[in-house]
Formats: sequence, C-alpha cells, structure tokens
Amino acid sequence: MPRIRLGMLTPSSNTALEPCTAAMLADLPDVTAHFGRFRVTQISMDADAQAQFSLEPMLAAADLLADAKVDAICWNGTSAGWLGFEQDDRLCAAIAERTGIEACSAVRGMNELLARQDARTFGLVSPYTDEIQDRIIANYAANGWECTADRRLQISENFAFATVPEDTIERLCREVAATGPDAILIYCTNMAGARVATTVERETRVPVFDSTAAALWASLLAAGGDPGRITGWGGIFER
Repeated sequence: MPRIRLGMLTPSSNTALEPCTAAMLADLPDVTAHFGRFRVTQISMDADAQAQFSLEPMLAAADLLADAKVDAICWNGTSAGWLGFEQDDRLCAAIAERTGIEACSAVRGMNELLARQDARTFGLVSPYTDEIQDRIIANYAANGWECTADRRLQISENFAFATVPEDTIERLCREVAATGPDAILIYCTNMAGARVATTVERETRVPVFDSTAAALWASLLAAGGDPGRITGWGGIFER
C-alpha cells in the first residue's frame, strides 16, 4: 500500500494525544502520524487564553508539517467547542489554501460522527471548568444538539488534563450514559479517553466519540485512507 502521512497540529503542553494516536496506528505500518506544536498552556475564556488559538501560530505550525509532505493536516484540539464551530471552518480553509493540503479537525470529526449516527442528544465528559463546559453545551444547542448530561473536572491547566486516570473517565462516561444519550463525547485531546471506548460501548450500548480518536478518524478520511482498518478502539472507526 502507498504510505499515508498524517499531520497533527498539537497544543504544546499536550502529552496524551501523541502516544494515543501512535497506539491506534500500531497495526498500520503504512500510516504514520507527524506532530507540529504551537503554544497552549491554559484553557479559559480569558483574552490571553483565547489568543492562543489565533490563526497565525497555527498556520505557522501547519507550514512546517507541510514540509513533511503529509497527506492531511488535522487540528487535534477542541477549542472550537467553546470558541464556535466556525473557528475550525476558518482554520481548515486557511490551511488548505496556504499549503494545498486537505485539512480537518477533532471537533469537525466529532460533529460529522454525530451526524452519521443521526444523534440529536449527547452526554459530555471533559476536564474543563464551568465557563468552558457551559460554552460547549450552548454551542451544540445552537446547532441542534442537546446535552442530556455532562461531567466536568474543573481543571484549567492544559498539562494537567493528561493526569486524569482512565478509570475516572470511564466512570464519568457510565454516569452520562445513564441518561440515555444518542452518543457520548469525550471532549479533550489531552485526556486519555480513547482506550475506554470499547468497554463503555459494550456495557452501555451508547457510541463513544473520543476527540483524539475522532481526529484520527477525520485525518484518515481526509488523506483518502480507510478508518475501518483500525480495530479494537471502539465503534468510531466503523462509521
């Protein structure tokens, strides 16, 4: 098979998404992921925190990924959840125009998965604070999706998200599943949610869309690959 190279824009303080993405690709020797960082350290609605996601630093990182002749470039983060989905629309369009490479994002991937599932309701699990979580829920409501239940861990330091234990994430998923949502969103690419999807789906029969897994799913599609080749990481790759 021809080699597929996936470019990932990564928050500088994220330590979870790279090893998780590598693990999901372990059985696909012809597909590799390559990461470009830009500075992100805090998640809040403060002006300085929002400025971390301005276009220019992200485009500069995308330029460097383009040097590796990647087949797709993905924004592997969830900031559009609280800043507005149009943020990722603008970013992906700008990356494609500037580099000539197809672009995607974790949030756009999750939203496409919700649409393919015909999901109108969701349970939300994240490490975020009230101000961020409430914005995410409101953004989804404005676009026709209802949150039936959510769990938030009140953390604002991006590095600390990766310290949340997998059994905590699994427990929170079970709690929101009890409200009968059409899907569960694990919303943070620096939180190790991808590994719990299979167990939660088997126990609750609710699809789990982890943001890091959604970024990889969207990246493979953008690069012309087949996400269904990834197995053992939940039903997300079967859609």
